Amino acid sequence: MSEAPRIFSEDYYERMRLLESASWWNAGMRDIASNMLKNANLDGSGTMIDVGCGSGQTMAWFTSSRPGWNAAGLDIAKDGVAAAKSAGLAVVTGNALELPFESSSADLVITLDVLQHLPLPAGDVDCLREIRRVVRPGGYLFIRTNCQSIPRATEDPANSFRKYEPSQLREKLDRAGFEVRGLSRANALLGLAEVARELRATRREGSGYHGLLAVPGRPGGLAYSAKRAMLRIEAALIGAGAGLPFGRSIVALCRKPPAA
Repeated sequence: MSEAPRIFSEDYYERMRLLESASWWNAGMRDIASNMLKNANLDGSGTMIDVGCGSGQTMAWFTSSRPGWNAAGLDIAKDGVAAAKSAGLAVVTGNALELPFESSSADLVITLDVLQHLPLPAGDVDCLREIRRVVRPGGYLFIRTNCQSIPRATEDPANSFRKYEPSQLREKLDRAGFEVRGLSRANALLGLAEVARELRATRREGSGYHGLLAVPGRPGGLAYSAKRAMLRIEAALIGAGAGLPFGRSIVALCRKPPAA
């Protein structure tokens, strides 16, 4: 496997599956998502759609704690969709800019690390508008995406890659017609460990997209528990409405206005 697999490659999705199933970062990010979703007061049943579902691990995580919910997913990568189908999940191959779901058919849409990879300049807003169409009035959207940090990254049209300032993401959500109920940077202190790796990649390749730099670690153990505990502290702060002043990711909980 290459050191930094490129998006949409077989190696990229293989590494992503390993990270999702075993890394402290993914476990901690799910803690953050859980705390933010508590503020949505979700019913005991409903329909969740995962836009950019990969192999479906977010769908499985979500329904494991909400057995009354149905989950459907979409991804552009056929190997990810095949892996999700083999696990018995309801997924389709498709494009985030043209969602193959009926209007107002979802109570919740989740999209993780997708917006930053949509075509520049306006693919992200087009996707958000499509998601708004699919979400029922009064329904919710949960997003995680890249945040500008150190080193800063320039937009990379060739690789459809961008990073956001929180104010930029909020403006795009507003423009797409969502009410932002909570938005914060995340992965603050632990994200500092990524700075050296990002700087090396920037010196080697420039300021654009560098591939998936994170490397799967060994699950369990003291280091895993300590790092996840630090993200649980962030989860509590963000869930309580605090906006962290720095971090390498952005998370946002948004609502489609009930009268929409």
